[in-house]
Amino acid sequence: MSAVVVIVGEGMLADYVCGELSAQYHVVRHIDFEAGVPEETDLVLVLHDAWKPSVHRKAEEVLRPAGIRWLRGFISFGEGLVGPLVCSDTPGCSQCADMRLLMAGNDRKEMWEMQQMLAKDGGVPRDAWASSMGLLQMAYLLSAEVQRILQGDEAYSEGRVYLINLKTLKSSWHTFLPDPLCPVCSEIPDDSPAAARISLTSSPKIEGSYRYRSMDDLNKVLVKDYLDHRTGVLNGKMYDLVPPFADVGVNLPLFSGDEGVAGRTHSYAISELTAILEGLERSCGISPRGKRTVVHNSFNNLKDRALNPIKVGVHAKEQYARSDFPFEQFNPDRPMNWVWGYSLLEDRPILVPELLAYYSLGCGKGFVYETSNGCALGGSLEEAIFYGILEVVERDSFLMTWYAKLPLPRLDPYTANDQELQLMIDRVRVVGGYDLYFYNSTMEHGIPSVWAIAKNRKKKGLNIICAAGAHLDPVRAVKSTIHELAAMMLTLDEKLETNQEEFVRMLQDPSLVQKMDDHGMLYGLPQAQKRLQFLLDDNRPLRSFDEEFKWKSTHADLTDDLKDILQKFRQLNLDVIVVDQSTSETRRNGLYCVKVLIPGMLPMTFGHHLTRVTGLERVLLVPMELGYSKQPLTLEQLNPHPHPFP
Repeated sequence: MSAVVVIVGEGMLADYVCGELSAQYHVVRHIDFEAGVPEETDLVLVLHDAWKPSVHRKAEEVLRPAGIRWLRGFISFGEGLVGPLVCSDTPGCSQCADMRLLMAGNDRKEMWEMQQMLAKDGGVPRDAWASSMGLLQMAYLLSAEVQRILQGDEAYSEGRVYLINLKTLKSSWHTFLPDPLCPVCSEIPDDSPAAARISLTSSPKIEGSYRYRSMDDLNKVLVKDYLDHRTGVLNGKMYDLVPPFADVGVNLPLFSGDEGVAGRTHSYAISELTAILEGLERSCGISPRGKRTVVHNSFNNLKDRALNPIKVGVHAKEQYARSDFPFEQFNPDRPMNWVWGYSLLEDRPILVPELLAYYSLGCGKGFVYETSNGCALGGSLEEAIFYGILEVVERDSFLMTWYAKLPLPRLDPYTANDQELQLMIDRVRVVGGYDLYFYNSTMEHGIPSVWAIAKNRKKKGLNIICAAGAHLDPVRAVKSTIHELAAMMLTLDEKLETNQEEFVRMLQDPSLVQKMDDHGMLYGLPQAQKRLQFLLDDNRPLRSFDEEFKWKSTHADLTDDLKDILQKFRQLNLDVIVVDQSTSETRRNGLYCVKVLIPGMLPMTFGHHLTRVTGLERVLLVPMELGYSKQPLTLEQLNPHPHPFP
């Protein structure tokens, strides 16, 4: 008995496919789903000469509960689309594919509005570019795909869509990932204290690294699963040939616009993979897409199991009092969303304000501006936590140095006895035209931290660039700062020249420093150099790495390093709170993303008006603990100028 194929739709494409399949299969034709689908149906094809979103949604409603596979083909703005093959027992449906195509496209908002309009009024009967030649090409491909599916062969359309330009007949297959928030096929779980619980397990290091997964291993999946210009989580890449080192950027498409992230190493191939990892990290941190937020309440009603937001720093009362300030003062009686994190100090689940756990949510009725500070991606949960902690430590040490104007010990990089480091410094000097200065910014916890300055040797370009790094291996910390510094060299010279008057105004009026880029560009001005004189003073002696850095790591397992850090923080009564931001997109390849909060440490902010130090006594006490001052500082003594973190 031949297989039963139901064709739903009308038009030339449906006619062509029906003609191709009728000789081999029992084909049933329907205009829509009103007549129902026979129980013995093996496959449904939904075919139209135009884009009809409402019919595709109807297909999901009818066929998914019935457990019937289906495949679609249609025309949209001169482009033919086939797929995906939708199976009721696996995620990755037609709505997931539509969302990926929408997000990776250039006109997201307009296409979304068009989709809603077409779904409401049924759409046009035929796309203007639906030529007979193009439709025949699609029909032949659909027929071949149907044969593969019904014979049990590997289907090309499983998890993929086929796109054909009906003007040129140029065609290609594109892989897409299921949308974690898809209303049709997603099985996103509710957030819960049980799901937040963390039990640290072994994460053996790859030899010569502080990583659990190698780039060779990740290379097998990163581009294939995440980077595609039509359907990818990331939809574009660019090689920047200007900086002294290999710099590759990838684009993360968001509904509000595009967001670029970059990878910087000695190799363009590795930089591309690093950029993809950065893009995934950014994607996970924007909003909850791995767990559904279910707690909405006030702090006063939850305080026995919730983080007090004041402990992670808030804005000053004077900031909140401004009529144009975008945030409202924290009100412990006002209900808000909370997500479950895990306190590694107290060894228990703890509720965290959603707007602190996912950084793009801190606007509107939020009470602070939160960035991606503390977000990290790793090949294991332990690796992600390790690097999330290091990022918090790096930014805290940078801001602590800036606010307290600490005259840090200057490091002699050649005492590290690392040839690669020496070559990196030489390359920056010759290719970039900058001298590099490194300072030990390690705070009371002892985790090696570095403040780096690049000073221009040329007459043009940014005069000073600053960066920070933290790592148990101080040499790795220094190398990471060089890559960060190099990314700004030579690439922003024209911007400085063109907008110099604007940056001079920022120097005179710090309230004009509103965006992330403003901070770094401001200190590109030669006249801003005096603000960094507390570091640039050449009278202090150079110090060796052995003299300055006492932390020794001899473990073969990254988890043991992590436990050492946690033990040190326990001694200082510094908690580490971890929110798992991982999604189905990352977990499919064993990648984990976390947000790390360390109450008491200084959070990085951008825009001078959004500084957050209220509630953070460490900034006043640690300078005295480290011997930089004889008594605790006062808020009035803190550096009043915008910080130079780029």
